[in-house]
Amino acid sequence: MLRRIDFGDYDLIITFFTRDKGKVSVIAKSAKKSIKRFSGILERFSVLRIVCTSGRGKGLPVLQEAAMIKPFEHIRTDIKKTAYASYWAEIVDEWMEKNASNVQMYHLLEYVLSGLDAGTASLEALSILFQMRFMALSGLSPNLTCCCICHTQTEEIKSDTLVFDLRKGRVACEACASGSGHIHLSKGTVKQLQWIGNGDLNKALRIRFAIQALKESLSFLESFVPYHIGRELRSLKFLRQIRR
Repeated sequence: MLRRIDFGDYDLIITFFTRDKGKVSVIAKSAKKSIKRFSGILERFSVLRIVCTSGRGKGLPVLQEAAMIKPFEHIRTDIKKTAYASYWAEIVDEWMEKNASNVQMYHLLEYVLSGLDAGTASLEALSILFQMRFMALSGLSPNLTCCCICHTQTEEIKSDTLVFDLRKGRVACEACASGSGHIHLSKGTVKQLQWIGNGDLNKALRIRFAIQALKESLSFLESFVPYHIGRELRSLKFLRQIRR
C-alpha cells in the first residue's frame, strides 16, 4: 500500500502498487467504521491480497476484501523507518503510471521494505540501493562511467573528485566541468554507487560505506531522483528533518 486518504466521513481512497497491474487506486467504502472487514489491515507499506469490483461508470474500483500477507509493522513503529519508507513509496507513486505493470519495480520495493522491517541492513544503505535500482529500472540511470566531455574513464581520471551535472545526468572530471547545478563526488563514492547499482541484489548490501561516501551518496541521489521525477517530494523534507 503506497497511500491512503480520507474520502468523506467513512471511506478511504487507497493507492496500491501491485505486482501484476502496476499502480491502482481503489475506494474502500465504510473502511473507517467497518470492524469486521478492514479493521487494522489497511496500513501503509503492508503487502495485502485484495479483491475489488468495478465501480459505477468511471468510478474507482471498490475494495471488497483484503487479507494481510506481510504487515511490516516494525516500519510503522519507528519514525525513521517510516520516513524512509514514505520517501520510497512517494517516488514509486509519482513515477509509475496507473495500470502499467512493472514486476521488477514491485520486487525492488518489496525487497527494501522487507529489509527495512527486519533491520537486516542500514537504513541509509537500503535507500541508496533503492534509488540506484529505481533509476536503472526507470531508464534514468546516472552516467558514472566516464567524463561526459573528454570521455576519460572514471578510474583513469587523475583527480580524486568528480563533478556530477544534475541536468545532464552525467559525471565530468574537474577539468571539464563548468557552470552550476553540480554535485561533487569522490571517486571512491562513485565506485561504490556503481557496485550497489549493478551487482546482484542480495549481495549489493554487503558493501560497507565510509561515512563520507554515505553522506555523498545520499546527498547526490536525493537531489538527482527528485530532479528527474520533476517535482519536490514532501516525504523527502520529512526524512531530512528526522535525519537531522
